[in-house]
Amino acid sequence: MYATRVARHVRASPWTVYRALTDAAAIVAWRVPDGMSAHVHTFEPRAGGAFRVSLTYEGGGAGKSGGHTDTYHGHFARLVPGALVVEVLEFETDDRALVGVMTLTTTLTPDDGGTVVEILHEGVPDAVPRADNEQGTRMALDRLARLVEGHAPAD
Repeated sequence: MYATRVARHVRASPWTVYRALTDAAAIVAWRVPDGMSAHVHTFEPRAGGAFRVSLTYEGGGAGKSGGHTDTYHGHFARLVPGALVVEVLEFETDDRALVGVMTLTTTLTPDDGGTVVEILHEGVPDAVPRADNEQGTRMALDRLARLVEGHAPAD
């Protein structure tokens, strides 16, 4: 298991970004790498609240949960409005190399008229190539930026 850390500056307030982290419709729009689509099955953005999300490869590609899909489930361990979202999750898979609990910590830091969004992904199974995890996170953060930068930064 390993950890990755990826950060990006976005031109939106921490509150605007936080809303995108805790809204199921926004998750579908941004928390997906290029070439995939997302479906939110369950999403309860509160401490202890459950979530379940599937990411599907649009042009093929083997999924971690079977077929062309990666499905993960978990719960929100901690939410600090405008500042922090901690999620505990795991893939739904029969592949023992991909089994294990991961923690995804997203920190929002006000900076230069916007927000630095940092995602720390801990407990990533070694079977997931580090470069793929980092690239997928960068792609998702780019989508997040496009989503939130269209909103007014004031709150």
